[in-house]
Amino acid sequence: MQNHADKQEQVLSQITERNIEGRDFSGCDLSGIDLRGIDLSKINFRGADLRSANLSGAILTGANLREANLQQVNFCDADLSQADLTQANLCGACLWRVQLSGSKLWGASLCNADLREANLSAAQLIEASLVEANLVRANLTNAKLCGSVLVEANFNQANLTGADLKWANLMAANFSEANLENANFKNAKLYETIMPDGTIRVDIRR
Repeated sequence: MQNHADKQEQVLSQITERNIEGRDFSGCDLSGIDLRGIDLSKINFRGADLRSANLSGAILTGANLREANLQQVNFCDADLSQADLTQANLCGACLWRVQLSGSKLWGASLCNADLREANLSAAQLIEASLVEANLVRANLTNAKLCGSVLVEANFNQANLTGADLKWANLMAANFSEANLENANFKNAKLYETIMPDGTIRVDIRR
């Protein structure tokens, strides 16, 4: 019977082979694995356990990470463009400067995630949870955040041009110096929400 280290070594040997596109690692225990800078485009990690893994600088364009456990993963400078992260758990993950343009994050959990300077343009964050997430200087142009929970999230200097925030919970969220041009706040809940000009909204619309 293989132990955890042997299984990871086997996975690493497969990943470093040529023509790995489309390989299936769904449901695998890859917690703590080091995959820095590796091209993992379109690989299937659905339901995999990647807790505390190092994926900094990795290329995961089009990868399947649905329902994966990605808590505390280091994704710094990684490319997750067009990746599927539906219902993935990214709590406490480092997503600094990550590329998430066009990615699917429906129902994903990003509580306390570090998304500073991340590119989330046109990302789908519908009904996602970003409680206390750090989105300072993030690019959320045309992002879909309908029904998302953004309580105490920090959007300082973020770009939310054209973002859809309908029905979102924005209680105590910080939008100071953020660009909210053409953003849609219809039926959003705003209470103690800091607006771009520094004023605090105290009304609840829901």
